[in-house]
Amino acid sequence: MKSEHRHELKTNELAEWLINLPQWTKENLITIVCVSAVIVVLAGVYLWRGYNRNILQVRERTEFTNLVNQVSGAKIQIVSAKEQGRDLAFMLIQLAKNLDTFAQNTKNNRMAAMALVKRAQALRAELHYGTVEQQYIIDQTNKAKASYTTAMAKSSTNPVLAAAAEFGLGLCEEELGNFEQARQIYRQIVANPDYEGIVTVAQAEFRLKTMADYEQKIAFEPDPNPEPVAASKPSIDTKPAELKLPANIIPPFNFNRPLDLSMFAEANEPGGSEE
Repeated sequence: MKSEHRHELKTNELAEWLINLPQWTKENLITIVCVSAVIVVLAGVYLWRGYNRNILQVRERTEFTNLVNQVSGAKIQIVSAKEQGRDLAFMLIQLAKNLDTFAQNTKNNRMAAMALVKRAQALRAELHYGTVEQQYIIDQTNKAKASYTTAMAKSSTNPVLAAAAEFGLGLCEEELGNFEQARQIYRQIVANPDYEGIVTVAQAEFRLKTMADYEQKIAFEPDPNPEPVAASKPSIDTKPAELKLPANIIPPFNFNRPLDLSMFAEANEPGGSEE
């Protein structure tokens, strides 16, 4: 009986609420409209932000891919121009600036770290392809080191990018002649448990094994048995000398040359009547 009584009470309350609903709606119409508008605005803002974020990510990925492709294309052009005696290594400097600008503008730390790693690689490549002075090498390599260091800070949650940036620091130290600092960086990479299974570890191990070869300065000695320089020979004129024939001798007729009537003495005499 008690359960039936409760059920009956609930039914009566529901029926009473439905009967009073139109009147309650009229009394609270403004409140209902305001709350509904707020909900619609919040939902619209949330959906718009998600859509805008996706569009921005696609745009940034496209821009970054284009910059990386431009760096690869510039390297091919530089090598091709070098074979023709032209130095186009300066093309990589502008591309490095573009990558730095991209890294500063993006809000995605992963994209920023990748751009900074590519910027450092472009700076180092410009030194390898071009003919530069020692102080310029030091300055540009220090810029590359700063770029690698910032990339490491932005990729603290991404061990692949962090390992690539740290390996780049080791390469910079090698190029500056600081081989002990480079060894220390490579050892840190190999010993870091967060980098386990990453290909950069194998690269660091290889550099540790072969670095002794790069420490030695290579000097090319002159050839002990150089080939003798061929003596220049006087040029021989192969053009036949012009043959001078007497005036009363007719040269042989040449079909490729028009007949010269001046060779006949009668042709130079004034015309007269035949006898």
